[in-house]
Amino acid sequence: MSRYNFTMHIFLYGPPATGKSAIGKILAENLRLPFLDLDQIIEQNAGASIPQIMAEQSEAAFRAMESAALKNLPREKAAVIALGGGALLRDENRAAAEATGKVILLMADESTLLERLRHAAENRPLLAGDLREKLPALMAARRAHYDSFPRRLRVDGKTAAQNARAAQTLIGRHHLSAMGEYDVSVGQVSDLSHVNFIVTDENVAKFHLEKIKSALNVPAVILPAGEAHKNLETVSRLWQAFLQNGLDRKSVVLALGGGVVTDLTGFAAATYMRGINWVAAPTTLLAMVDAAIGGKTGFDLPAGKNLIGAFHPPQLVLADPAFLQSLPAAELISGMAEVVKHGVIADPELFALCARGLGWVKDNLDEVVRRAMAVKIQIIEDDPYEKGFRAALNLGHTVGHAVELVSGFALRHGEAVAIGLAVEAAYAARIGRTTASVADSIRETLSALTLPTQIPDGMPHNEIIRAMKMDKKKNAQTIRFALPAEIGKVELLDVTELEAVLSS
Repeated sequence: MSRYNFTMHIFLYGPPATGKSAIGKILAENLRLPFLDLDQIIEQNAGASIPQIMAEQSEAAFRAMESAALKNLPREKAAVIALGGGALLRDENRAAAEATGKVILLMADESTLLERLRHAAENRPLLAGDLREKLPALMAARRAHYDSFPRRLRVDGKTAAQNARAAQTLIGRHHLSAMGEYDVSVGQVSDLSHVNFIVTDENVAKFHLEKIKSALNVPAVILPAGEAHKNLETVSRLWQAFLQNGLDRKSVVLALGGGVVTDLTGFAAATYMRGINWVAAPTTLLAMVDAAIGGKTGFDLPAGKNLIGAFHPPQLVLADPAFLQSLPAAELISGMAEVVKHGVIADPELFALCARGLGWVKDNLDEVVRRAMAVKIQIIEDDPYEKGFRAALNLGHTVGHAVELVSGFALRHGEAVAIGLAVEAAYAARIGRTTASVADSIRETLSALTLPTQIPDGMPHNEIIRAMKMDKKKNAQTIRFALPAEIGKVELLDVTELEAVLSS
């Protein structure tokens, strides 16, 4: 059962032969939504094919049918809808689409379109005749119109499945199924429904709690902020709060906060009455792109981070980038370490965007969240229980978790991960797993975001090594590291000589 009002359609639009139907069917399947083809709806309503309508009536008659079909689309549930190449030329049609959904414009080079249309132009009345003359003329006539759509996706050189994934990243919408069925979306928390209780911390409460409580009309508990409180005592406090507020097996808890809040709330929900439902509304960049996604919940012991936990995915993860406007600068910068990590693992373009520095990031937070979120989702869907390549997400964390712990949490999580990224990349270069230029690029990108890249002076290596050995990723004789091979590719390596990792 959805806990969010997903009623906005996803419209795929663009020139003929950009693959709107093929991509749309896969996108709809990925998101567990119905797929509709507006041209097919028109043909069903008219009892005739589009070439017949155009030949026997007129283009104007067809456009009128197109407008009527758009206006009569179902509104009660979202769908993925493929549109004809000129469906939004009329202002009224475009207004109707943009009022009821998000429009993604698919584009391709004319050479690509010509190749795809070579054997199918006869089914497209506006391109009948000399295709090499008609297509460029059509594209020129519509160029300004197509250029006016801000949400654009180039489809050249990629499969329909790859383009469907790219479309999901573009709109910030995913459905996960490898470990329980739930949605991850970029959206507004005020549109949530069926939530019974809110868990947040004192920092988030100052800025957002009253507004969210008013919108949802439910009680809340406010926890002390910080990793130092991610312990069994706080989990016990949550259990008591659930009990005192009458929560039962049918209740839904909203975790409103950063990674500490979502980890604690998820674990408390996993264990209260043998498991109740919860929703994650991350308020930090770190949580939006990493901590709140994947279903891993838990708390820390004095010996290490996340040593107690459970896999208990939320019913929904709802990331609202508007929360980041009130995030302290140091916390935003900290979260960028995970964004850089995701770029190194699987998205070279995201990594290149991060290299532009903090100013660009602050102006493009929505894109940062959407792209970084998509990397983690792809990995955890392929390996939900960390049996294989999901361990790539540990890049920077083996050293990072240890440094964070030894610092007594004086270092923020993202700051420690940044140090781990730089140290582990330098080690990978020393042992020939990557090049010096890759390690330098990672260090320089982190520095451009004002993140640290060196273990603090005076921090004992023996304590860091001891903390690494206690970390949850250890095995009997070795520790498995995720190391960068190149930007966009990570390899897993078992390491026994831990001092060699830390040596500069």
